[in-house]
Amino acid sequence: MVDENQTTPNSQQGSFDVETEKKKYRRLMAKRGLFLVVSGILLIVVAGVALALGSANMTVLDAYAAVLARAFPDFFHVSALADNVVWNLRLPRILLAIFAGAALGMSGTTTQTILRNPIATPYTLGVSAGAGLGAAVGIILGKGFLEGEFLVIGNAFVFSLIPVAVILLLVKRRGASPETMILAGIAMVYIFSACTTILQYFAESNAVSATVFWLVGDLSRAAWWQLPYILGVLLICFLVNLKLSWDLNVMQMGDDSAKSLGVEVDRVRKVTLITACLSTATVVSFTGAIGFICLVAPHICRAIIGSGERFLIASSSLFGAVLLLFADIVARRLIAPIVLPVGAITAFLGGPLLLYLLIRKRISH
Repeated sequence: MVDENQTTPNSQQGSFDVETEKKKYRRLMAKRGLFLVVSGILLIVVAGVALALGSANMTVLDAYAAVLARAFPDFFHVSALADNVVWNLRLPRILLAIFAGAALGMSGTTTQTILRNPIATPYTLGVSAGAGLGAAVGIILGKGFLEGEFLVIGNAFVFSLIPVAVILLLVKRRGASPETMILAGIAMVYIFSACTTILQYFAESNAVSATVFWLVGDLSRAAWWQLPYILGVLLICFLVNLKLSWDLNVMQMGDDSAKSLGVEVDRVRKVTLITACLSTATVVSFTGAIGFICLVAPHICRAIIGSGERFLIASSSLFGAVLLLFADIVARRLIAPIVLPVGAITAFLGGPLLLYLLIRKRISH
């Protein structure tokens, strides 16, 4: 006869497994929280360094003081030169890098999740190629939907949404799978790139140079009036993605499993695809096609904190901002006083980093 207070080996094993899983979960949550905190601190530090670097002699503390002096004039005092350099020259560029990097990192994460493909990004779906064609039409032909300084920006934004519309139409008509959506996006990339090449072939040299520079991607056109557009779209898309994060987690198990748990797979995929491409299209319209942030940032975050979408969306946004800001520092200081296009730096740094992550993952398996 077994004593009621006696614990059987099976029950001991079951209790041990539950406690072990709880400890693992607590460690994972602590790791995720720590990564978010470290990423936030790193962003503040890198932003301070970016503010201080330049031809004007300024320390990181001077740069922070110049920013805080506007809000707390009684506590921080800076020279007129430092105030002018920080607020009129450097801060718009740095904020644009932060907002753009956050939007690209977030959009890359959600795109890879809904399409279940590690190399899927809004760029893969043709957003940047469409924007490039729109910009080329504005620069080379001088034609567009808007006029003045909005000519190229408006063209780039409208044309960047065309591949998204085509893919969504394909999904509505044919019920396309994620693989079909990626292939359709690649087809759109080739079509738009070919049209851009033809325009450049017949254009004058100055127009070709301007188009190529835009296609590479750069932050030199940063201005205060641009920031509300990018920040507004970023915040809206970020909140929508957070609301759908549980559905995105479930969809990683497959469409059938997600549907059995009550997830409206088609609706979630469409909404997430729209937010990813809309945020990327907004960024690309102002900065040009800055690549690799939306591909590399999610992979780094996923390797560190796992695949929980709520934390992954937040961490990819923060880390994407850090990566683009760091790349901009390199672009500004590598062969100073010449400022390189930041899109070339992100590609130069992102390519080897992605190869390293792939090799490391292959070896670990």
